[in-house]
Formats: sequence, C-alpha cells, structure tokens
Amino acid sequence: MATFLYKLGRLAFRRRRYVALVWVALLALAGFGASSASTATSSSFSIPGTEAQRAFDLLEKRFPGGSADGATARVVFKAPEGEKVTASANKAEIKGIVGELESGSDQIASVADPFAAKAVSEDGSTAYISVAYQVSSMELTDGTREALEDAGEAAQDSGMTVEIGGDALQVMPETGATEIIGVAIAAVVLVITFGSLIAAGLPLLTALIGVGIGVSLITALANVLDLGSTTSTLAMMIGLAVGIDYALFIVSRYRAELAEGREREEAAGRAVGTAGSAVVFAGLTVVIALVGLAVVNIPMLSKMGFAAAGTVAIAVLIALTLVPALLGFAGKRVMGRKARRAAEAENKPEAKPNMGTRWARFVLRKPVWVLLAGVIGLGVVAVPAASLEMGLPDDGSQPKSTTQRQAYDLLSDGFGPGFNGPLLVVVDTKGSSDGKAAVDRVSQDIEGIDHVAAVTPATFNKAGDAATITVIPQDRPSSTETEGVVHAIRHAGGEIKDDTGAEVLVTGATAMNIDFSEKMNAALLPYLALVVGLAFLLLMVVFRSLLVPLKAALGFLLSVVAALGAVVAVFQWGWFASLFGVEQTGPIMSMMPIFMVGVVFGLAMDYEVFLVTRMREAYVHGETPGQAIVTGFRHGARVVTAAAVIMMAVFAGFIGSTESMVKMIGFSLAIAVFFDAFVVRMAVVPAVLALLGRRAWWLPRWLDRVLPNVDVEGEGLRKDLADGPAEGGGERDLVRV
Repeated sequence: MATFLYKLGRLAFRRRRYVALVWVALLALAGFGASSASTATSSSFSIPGTEAQRAFDLLEKRFPGGSADGATARVVFKAPEGEKVTASANKAEIKGIVGELESGSDQIASVADPFAAKAVSEDGSTAYISVAYQVSSMELTDGTREALEDAGEAAQDSGMTVEIGGDALQVMPETGATEIIGVAIAAVVLVITFGSLIAAGLPLLTALIGVGIGVSLITALANVLDLGSTTSTLAMMIGLAVGIDYALFIVSRYRAELAEGREREEAAGRAVGTAGSAVVFAGLTVVIALVGLAVVNIPMLSKMGFAAAGTVAIAVLIALTLVPALLGFAGKRVMGRKARRAAEAENKPEAKPNMGTRWARFVLRKPVWVLLAGVIGLGVVAVPAASLEMGLPDDGSQPKSTTQRQAYDLLSDGFGPGFNGPLLVVVDTKGSSDGKAAVDRVSQDIEGIDHVAAVTPATFNKAGDAATITVIPQDRPSSTETEGVVHAIRHAGGEIKDDTGAEVLVTGATAMNIDFSEKMNAALLPYLALVVGLAFLLLMVVFRSLLVPLKAALGFLLSVVAALGAVVAVFQWGWFASLFGVEQTGPIMSMMPIFMVGVVFGLAMDYEVFLVTRMREAYVHGETPGQAIVTGFRHGARVVTAAAVIMMAVFAGFIGSTESMVKMIGFSLAIAVFFDAFVVRMAVVPAVLALLGRRAWWLPRWLDRVLPNVDVEGEGLRKDLADGPAEGGGERDLVRV
C-alpha cells in the first residue's frame, strides 16, 4: 500500500499540470450536469415494512386520484378580539378565499370550506381551510405557492389574523452566515498551524473542489435518484470536514519531509506513501459507516449515506492526487520562514519539546489519573442520554417567526394540539362480509380510546371495499400520549380483524413518524454491530493488534454516548437552547442518533488512524512503547488538534440552519468531535496505551500470518528506499517500475 501510494504521489507531483487539469475538468463537467439537470420534483419519504406505509400504499390503490402523496396546506383564520369568524363579514371573506384558492392553480386537488367541513372552533374565534394538492410539495410551481401565500392578504386587511401551515410551503433549508463563518475559522486555524498562506489555502481549495464535484453530482442526479432536500447539505457538511482534514495531513507530512532535507518530489511521494495510507484507511472507515446506513432499510437514509460516502471517496482521491500536484505548483513557498525554522528546530535533539511532547510525557507519568478523569468526565456528560426520547419534527419545531409555526399555534389554541397531527385510519373491508358494520365497529372502538378528541364519520371509496376515518388526538403529534393512541388503535384493529375480517391500518404523518422512530430504534444495535465489527477488522489490519482496535471502538462508544447526552440536554431539556437558536424543545429527531453514530464513528477513526499510525510507525522502527507515544504526539498532536478544530468549526456552521434536522446534526457532530478528539484520542488513548505497554501491539502469530500486510507505517517502503535525501536515480527508477 505505502509503496503504491508513494509512486502515485510522485507521479501526481511530476504530472501536476495533467492532474490539475483532470480535476478542474471533472468539476466543470459536474457543474454543467448540475446546472442543466431538471429540478428535483419530489423528495419521497417511505418506510418499507411498516403499517403506516402499507396503509399509504392501500390508499393509493383504493382511492385513485386522491393524491395521497400530494402536498397539503391549512390556511388558519383568527377573528379580531371580541369577534367571531362566523360573523357575516368574516364568513364572507373566508368563503371568498375558498373560491380564490380553488381557481388559483390547476394543481389543486380539493379545497374544504371550513363552514361545511365543521372546521370552526367551539368559541368561533378560529377556522381553517384545508387545501390538498395533486402533486408533492417539491413539484408545486411558484405560481401555486404565490396563490397560497396571497390568499389571506385580503382577510388580513379586514383585521383577521391569517397564517399558513402544512408542507406546501416547504422550501430548501437555509444554513445562514454561520456556515461561512465555519469555513473562515477553518482558514484561520490552517494559517496558525502552517504559518503560510499557501499551505493554509491548499487544503481549503482542494476541499472546496471535492465538495463542488460531490454536491454538483448529487444535484445532477437528484431528480433521477429521488434525493431529499437535505442530502446535498449533509454531503457538503461531511465532505468539507474530511476534505480539509485529509489534505491537512498530507501537507503536514510533506512539510515534515522537506524539513528533513528531502527533495520536493521525494517529499511528496513519501508524504502520500505514509500519511496517504492513513488517509485511505480513515476514509474507508467513514465510507463503511455511511454505506452501512443501508441496513436500516429506509430509502431516504440510505441515499443520504451513499451520497455522503461518495463525497468522502472524492475527498480521499483528491488528497492522494490533486494535493501532491498542487504542492508541485506551490514549491517551497508551502513553508514560511518561521515554519521552516520551527520544523528544523523540532528535529534537533536539544530542541525545546513542543506542546504535544509535553502532554504525552505528562500522560505517561499519570496514566491512571488521566484515564479516570476522561472516562468519568464523559460519563457525567452522558447522563442525560438515559432520558432520550425520539420522534420527528413537525411545524411546532419551526422558528416562531415562521407562518407555519404561527399556524400551528393558532390551531393548538383554537382546536387543541391534536389538530396539528390527525391520524388517518384506513379500513380494508374486502375480507369482511359486512363492511359497513365493520367500519362502524372501528369508529366506536376508537371513540372509547383515551386521549382521542374527535372521530370523523367514515368515508368509503367508490367500490365500497375501503373506508377512511380521521382521528384527532388530544395531544400534540410528538407526545407520548399520541403515540399511545396509535398503538391502542392498532391493538383494537387486531381484535376487529379476528371478529369481522376487516383490516385496520393507521397512517398519516404522525403515524409515519412513530413507525420511523421505532424502526430506527430497532436498527441501532444491528447497525452498531455491523459498522464497529467491520471497522474493528479494518483497524486490526492497519495496526496489527487486537487491543488497539478494541480500545478505539470502546473510546468511540464513550464519546458518542456523551454527545447524545449533550444533545438531549440542549434540544430536549432546553439547556442553553437560546444560545443555539432552539425555539422549541421536544423529542430528538429519530434518525439523528443512528446518523451521528455512523458519521462520528468514521471521523473518530480518522483521528485514531492518524495519531496511532505515527506511534505504530515509531514502535516498528525500534522505539519503546512509551517513546512511541511521545513521538506520535510530537508529530501528530498539533495537526490532529487543528483537524479537530476545523471539523468542529465546519459542523458548528450548520447550527445556524433553519432546518431543525440540519441544526441538530450540526450540533451533535461538532460536540462529538470535541469529545472524541480532545478527550478520547488525546487523553484516554495515550493513557490506555501507556498502561498496556508492549501488550498493546500484541497479535497472535496465527492471526499475523492470516492478515494481509498493508504496510500503513511504511516499513516496506523504507526497505525499498534509501534513508535520507533522495539522490541519484535509484528511487526514481522505483517509481517507474
């Protein structure tokens, strides 16, 4: 592996013009594909194997033309203080708006008059118009959206409050200026780390090229592959972070090789051969974790994982080819004068130890205390994770300034919280001898269930073999009481099927969310087992050890549980909520824990591979275990610290997003990287290695013979190359072999 990458690095350095041209051409082609691709028309959300999905599919078959997957909207009216919406002037205004909506777009499926549909609150202060569309929210035209937004302007002029809820106004998430701030912080960290504007700009440039190619490809294929609106945002988040980090490690090793007196081409080859090997395996762990999301069997999540994994793969390829090519253009300007003097001083035995060296020596003196402090500290932060509740966000989690959130609040005040999350019960009467009696039985049983506010009369399809019943819970959609109502209806449905032969299915957005959460919970442990197991095998090959991969996996679990605890404290309990722009606390998004596990595991292994590979390299070359730890920190601590700060800055930049899912994932990844990089990898890992000594690198002989030798530490490369600066043609001849 190291020898092959060494050859690749030197080849890219020599043929830098061609390499750079190829990547620029790929960026241009991807950009052209994105700009010429048709706009994504849908972002379908399906959960195969769940009751809510089966009910949804049944609706499409038995109620053709009903637009079961179409967008919906609710135009909510609140009369001025002391008035009612049933007053003649207000009523006439609302009826006029019903007519405007019906004629405002040919994408309208139905518009329900609130006075005919009994959508008026008991006190007469609030009413709402239900609007259904023939197409999904992503397929709505600008004219249709404008007609919806303009519908209530006349009513507002008359004094009524008008707000609009539902997914018809759903738009692409905005990340805000904080994303740019995150990249700016990354730039500052790179300048401080390298002391050279060229060296600092190179990782940023290559990362942006990689993300540009990845996101452009996602945009170009979004319509064909039915990719969700957040897919490109998450791919950008992860691609930026790993792209900067991977380039950072290659550039850092290149500068170290230059400081040892090697020629530029030789330094590039050795940098890619050693640090590049770590990049390959670090990237593989991230890809494994992201692709592994497919085991959950939720198409949307699988596509997000594959898209992000593709962006990571591009980042790895760029680090191995474009980075050494650009280093060829940069020349020795990649090292500033101060940086060159510091690097030369660092290689002198009498030089003052750097911060990484001093920290490693401190850990070697107090390994037990450092280990206890790290584990207990993370354990305390992890305590709130025991109270984790999961669900999916609704309009109640939107910022209070949005019309969707205000419509949500108006409905809650006027009708009760449950009106924001109605349940749709579908009754399949094909197997029943008396379908009408079976449906009546369903309605009666549901009315007797606790926390049910209302049950609407059943509506049969034209064939008379299926009916729908709308159930309004008493509590908000994300509450445990509403979840209990769904389970109670399904339990009663089992008895009804036994007695009548009619099948009862519960669907709707609320039921979909509940089923999604339960499926995510069930998939978490199998996913963990798969990803951790595969990564354990991969790290065993890299480090030629059993205990080092085991320690890496346990350390990751500690940091990810602590991160979950922090997420619960902020987004569920409301601690420091205003600081992070969280306006509505509630259940943690269902996909967040499993997505965080996948991404953070891959990123955590990045630091493990980069830091411990340097220790392994020193140990293989004859240093004692303690000396190897110090050597690893002397060369790697500064760079790993910079990489972690950059990654945290990039992730934290997405906390400013208006999309609650992106905000939560940005926070969780940023805090998880902090815990894993600065507590686990910088404190717990060296403490454990110090306590284990030589046992840390033990591997049974039979297993050593079975495992392939990938030579990540470059031992095979060193045997092929003469130590010291490259001179003569021997090493160049090796490249041409």
